[in-house]
Amino acid sequence: MKLFDLRLAALAAGIALPLAAVPAIAQDIRMAIWSANEAHLALFNEIAAAYTAQHPDVKVSFDSLPFDGYTTTLTTQIAGGNAPDLAWILETTAGDFVSSGALSPLKATFEAAADYNLADVTESALSLWTADGEIYAYPFSTSPFGMFVNNDVIKAAGQQTPAELIAAGEWTWDKAEAINAAVAAAGKQGLIVRDFDYKVWDNLASIWNGWGAAPWSADGKTCTFTEQPMVDAMSFIHKAIFTDKAIPGPGITADFFAGDAAMTITQISRASLLPKENPFSWDLVPLPSGPAGEYAVIGQAGIGVFASGKNPDVAADFLAFFSNPDNAKKLAKFFPPPRSSLLNAEVLGAANPLLSATQIENVVIKGISTGKVKPGHAGFAEIQQTARAALDALWVPDADVPAVLKSVCDRIQPML
Repeated sequence: MKLFDLRLAALAAGIALPLAAVPAIAQDIRMAIWSANEAHLALFNEIAAAYTAQHPDVKVSFDSLPFDGYTTTLTTQIAGGNAPDLAWILETTAGDFVSSGALSPLKATFEAAADYNLADVTESALSLWTADGEIYAYPFSTSPFGMFVNNDVIKAAGQQTPAELIAAGEWTWDKAEAINAAVAAAGKQGLIVRDFDYKVWDNLASIWNGWGAAPWSADGKTCTFTEQPMVDAMSFIHKAIFTDKAIPGPGITADFFAGDAAMTITQISRASLLPKENPFSWDLVPLPSGPAGEYAVIGQAGIGVFASGKNPDVAADFLAFFSNPDNAKKLAKFFPPPRSSLLNAEVLGAANPLLSATQIENVVIKGISTGKVKPGHAGFAEIQQTARAALDALWVPDADVPAVLKSVCDRIQPML
């Protein structure tokens, strides 16, 4: 029963119940996320505890769902009447969630929140999450993909470090592939594209954008897997996996942060995984330049409030608290913020003490200002699964790369 309804019931019974005597109604809200990282959860729980201190009747919990299949799990919960109150939403599915009516509008809540300063949240960061002037999610993370490298295993294989190649103007995909092949030949693994695992193929955008490749045309209507830039990029990747062993093949498990590999492509939020005991010499560098030149790729995630959740108004109020300037500054430790006042080396450096000013400037700030967001499309979940099934034929040693990519287009073109 809502507080207002409870008071009406008291009045109907002839009881003059003062407002202070109306008991608070406990309200639990649940946020679905794809991280189970202890450092992330500790920060989220800290923010939630501060909110509960101000709103004792509200309890916030975080539901960590596996990244692989995250969106499918989320939509299944919604369809089953068990929608979370809030959830992280991938950039690849932003269009579907924003246009479907599944998300509650947030603009009025943000504007009404004390000291929120909505104008500080950049329009470019909001663009994926806005429709007809209304905001449907807060872009809590706008994070470029960078390359973490293990200088110890690279030097042990007799190779130059990426920093040395950058200084010489020679940090290219050809050079990176040669380093990783040499490290693999010396007994470690080479390059790990984190969260790819031969399933999340769109994470390969962190490589193929260096060839100027894309899965579909800018208007989203035409499959472009068969165009030469994509054929060249996928041929490069296939050779790196099966001929040069520069990328771990299917079924090979390796963890860069455990010291198993030379390089990994991921975002700065994973810096928290760097070992505190028995650390190795590491660096964070921009993605290598490809045939199309220098480039950057951005992953972006929003937090939306589900209209079908149990407490959408409370959830929206919590989101306004979670994303206010003070908490956005705390979140910047792991997730590059969308607030223009926080996008500078001073703030990001204080939030990320493991990263040097050069790493923050060259990877994070430059990446945000120049990068392209990972590919997304209406109906992406179905497209993603269909393309994934077609690409299975690519992950064998004797694959016919152009033929496999044609089969991808044959299958997904009707969906575009």
